[in-house]
Amino acid sequence: MAARPKPDYSSVETVTVSRAWRSELFASGEWSKQKNNQVLVAYNAKIKTMKIFFDARWTRTDRHDGVSRYSANLLGALARIHPVTAIIHNKDQLKLLPEGIDYTILNNPFSPRELFMGYTLNKLGADVVFSPLQYMGGLGRKYKLILTIHDLIYYRHPKPPGFLPLPVRMVWRLYHLTFGPQRWLLNRADHVAAVSETTKRYMLKHRITKHPIDVVYNAPQETFLRPTKLQKTPTKDIVFMGSFMPYKNVECLIQSLEFLPGYTLHLLSKIVPERKAELLELAPKGAKIKFWNGISDEAYCALLAHATALVSASKEEGFGLPLVEGMMQGVPVVCSDIEIFHEVAGKAALFFDPNSPKECAKQIHKLENPKLRAELIKKGPKQASKFSWDNSAEALLATMKRLYKQ
Repeated sequence: MAARPKPDYSSVETVTVSRAWRSELFASGEWSKQKNNQVLVAYNAKIKTMKIFFDARWTRTDRHDGVSRYSANLLGALARIHPVTAIIHNKDQLKLLPEGIDYTILNNPFSPRELFMGYTLNKLGADVVFSPLQYMGGLGRKYKLILTIHDLIYYRHPKPPGFLPLPVRMVWRLYHLTFGPQRWLLNRADHVAAVSETTKRYMLKHRITKHPIDVVYNAPQETFLRPTKLQKTPTKDIVFMGSFMPYKNVECLIQSLEFLPGYTLHLLSKIVPERKAELLELAPKGAKIKFWNGISDEAYCALLAHATALVSASKEEGFGLPLVEGMMQGVPVVCSDIEIFHEVAGKAALFFDPNSPKECAKQIHKLENPKLRAELIKKGPKQASKFSWDNSAEALLATMKRLYKQ
């Protein structure tokens, strides 16, 4: 594989930020123009050497989950525009991280040593540290810390999966009775990142943190940036990508098959036998359902290429990445009428009441109209292009620079 080109640290963004800072000093009357230019050079040099650490310890070693994928892609995009060191706890994590990334091996995030992570990173010279979750030790830290919230779903939908052991379900319920623990976690940071404007608004409404919140969007995997050629005549396949947690409302999709004779519902994610049995009990007589129990990105794209639609009846999401994946591939999206899906899909989807299987089926039937289908296929990639890892990395780096100046 060819070596990655050396990043260009003299970016337009850096110059723009620096000029703004220079103007601020010049306006104050503290600096002459000549002196101010010297300050500009010094400031740019300082920004280039800002030592960033990225907590990549939530990266999986076999196959990505949501947070692992977010970490790996955002880290890769950030490394293209600024030097960054990944924090890992297992060398096997490097298999799913960007090739050639600088890294340091520290403790597992569940280790008692996590309490003293602040002292450890101080010794390593950290200036700004980013975590893709809200869990990171910071006792005694001297660096700036950014923590991330992906969603606050379980405060509005606290019901745990029925197949979990009773003690686990009880702890689950207790944790989500109040925002107190979440506030404590986030207020230890200097800044908070949210993966959508919808999540940010919810955090502001409930005063989840006293710190500023910036949006660092999720985005599709590189695989989905190369759309598979769609078949001219779609098959009667509808595709759901996502977990089987109660708030995902897969029950609605299964029950909608009563009004979709001849259609096959493809459920792609891994599923435990107990949950599968629960869902099959709800299936209408003669319904066609295929449980894939996990699928590769390549097979997923191939399935979307001939599907009628990608569907989701979720009642709550922090982002909704499968919608972006579907739109990027050019397959129509049919999803529940919730705030986050309007943010993500815009006018490139059909929406339905997630409490109505019949309305879900009605919207899917609308795609039998070739004109409407073609219209959604055209709108999808344009809407999906709003979400990219490069844009997210630029947003994150801008936040880091502001913090570093403070």
